[in-house]
Formats: sequence, C-alpha cells, structure tokens
Amino acid sequence: MKIALDAMGGDHAPSVNIEGALETIKEHDDIDVILVGDEDRIKSGLSSRRYDQGRISITHASQVVEMHESPSLAIRKKKDSSIRIGIGLVKSGAADAFVSAGHSGVVMATSLLMLGKSEGVDRPAIATLMPTIKDNFLMLDVGANVDCKPLNLLQFAIMGSTYCRLILGRAAPKVALLSIGEEDIKGNELTKEAFKLLKETRLNFTGNVEGKDIFTGRADVVVCDGFTGNIALKISEGLAETILKMLKREITSVSTGRIAYMLLKPAIRNFKKKTDYDEYGGAPLLGINGTSIISHGRSSSKAIKNALRVAADYASKRVYEAIAAEIKSDPHFRRT
Repeated sequence: MKIALDAMGGDHAPSVNIEGALETIKEHDDIDVILVGDEDRIKSGLSSRRYDQGRISITHASQVVEMHESPSLAIRKKKDSSIRIGIGLVKSGAADAFVSAGHSGVVMATSLLMLGKSEGVDRPAIATLMPTIKDNFLMLDVGANVDCKPLNLLQFAIMGSTYCRLILGRAAPKVALLSIGEEDIKGNELTKEAFKLLKETRLNFTGNVEGKDIFTGRADVVVCDGFTGNIALKISEGLAETILKMLKREITSVSTGRIAYMLLKPAIRNFKKKTDYDEYGGAPLLGINGTSIISHGRSSSKAIKNALRVAADYASKRVYEAIAAEIKSDPHFRRT
C-alpha cells in the first residue's frame, strides 16, 4: 500500500511528517510512503536518518498552501502545491491514498475537484472519531458543509454507518441525530425533516441524541451539519485539554500534591491517551471517489503515523466503493 503524504502540511512541517513516515515504515510492513513537497527540505530531513530507502520516496512540489489562504485562490494559483500533487498521485494510481495536515478546506476542495464524488453522493463529509466512556464514536460532518439539507444528513448517516461497519468492525452501528432533545419533534426544520428520512432507512437509527449524551456511548455514529459538528469538535478538544490542566493545577496546589500526582499519573496518562486526537490520526473525507485523510494542523509525528495507518486501512477495504453501493441502494438515491 502506497500512501502520498503532504510533507509540507501542518504547523510543524516538514519535520513531523518525515518523522511520522519513518515511524510508519518501521511499524507497518505493508505501508510505503511518498513524501510530497520541497525535495531539498525533505532530503535534508532524511539525510541523517537510517531507513529502508525503498519504502520512502519523494515527489517534488514547488508550492505550499498556507493556512490563511482562500481555498478557491489556492486551487487556481497553486497548481504545483504539495496538496494538489499528492492528490494527483491518487488520481493517477501512483498512490492508494493521500494524507495531509495542511489546509483542510483546500484538501477537501482539491479532493472533490480531482477525485470526484462517489456516485450518488450529494456532498462529501469530514468524519472524526471521538471518545466515549465505553469506546469511541464517529461524528460527521465536522466542517465540510456549513449549510445542509435533510438529504445530506441522511447520506452522512449512511456513509458513517458504512465506515463503522468496515473500519471499526461494528456489525449494526447505532446511528443518532444530534439535536436539542431526544423527542422526534425537537430540533430545527433541518433535524426534524432528517429524522423522518432516517426512520425510513434500513439503518440502525436510534433517534435523536442531545449534546450531553454523545460521550456516553449511546451511538456509534452521530450525524449533524458541518457548522454544528465543527463547534462540537473544537469544544470537545478544548475541554479535554482544559480538564487536564485544571486537574494538574489542583493536585499540585495542595501540600501532598506531588505525591498524589505521582500516584495518579498513570490514570491521567490513560485519560490523555483516550482524549488525544494524536491517537486517532486523521479524519476521512467520506463520499469522495478515493481515499483522502485530513489530519489536525497541530499533528505530531504520532498523529501522522496513525493517519497513514487509517489511510491504508480505508484504501485497502475500498470503503469509498462500499459507500457508493450503500448510497445507491437507498430509496432516496438520485444520480448526481
């Protein structure tokens, strides 16, 4: 499995991406990495490292998309960007998947432009794994679509359920709709109409779920529009980090705090591991006719390594083809 990695994407590029690639080939015998970006900088980062040179290659890209740039302008003016070149490798068949911690809007738009949508998909969605007290769940959309129609939420549910079944191994994933109350009459016009559509499907639809309950493990897939999902994601990330900081501060503020902290350190470390986005790697762009994984801009080498693993799993199981088949089997299917 060959994965194209945007070496220039993210806050700490290219060093963490190079390190993530090296860690990947060390731990996964079935994954080779194509580093896409400034060839001189990549070679410099690899020069002092010992690795199997047959498993890491470089494809030069002369341009880098900065985080502040407009997606439309970047796509038009930076045709030799590491994002465009990397996705082009997937389109040509030279790579099986693409991973980037760079500009998520540009990754999404370029993936859509070059790879196209899966047949029947109205709008692709960004999906991310989040922790619960039991295991984890998939939330989508978390940022690709600010404004949605009921049909979009229906398709998000189908795509999310397919992903959970194939990647997480859950035979009949429980699907819930994020709303302001559990009753089917609660919510805005979007969620109420989406609720009606979801009830008519073959999905294991469990109804509405409130924000306070999404981390209890009541659902394997939580569906929402991209505006709501992105806010929920960012609040969750910030809250987890804040809780850890507050807990450490309160423990160390008491006289016996240092001893208490040493005793609690394993538990705190486990909590951090369960809530750390580095453990989940990257968010797949569901509904694209190929494999494109979006990683956090602050990704560490560990996050990149896990994103490459997710990409390889997604591509090898051809989840994008399964999604197209599920969408086409739905009564609401229409050719796009």
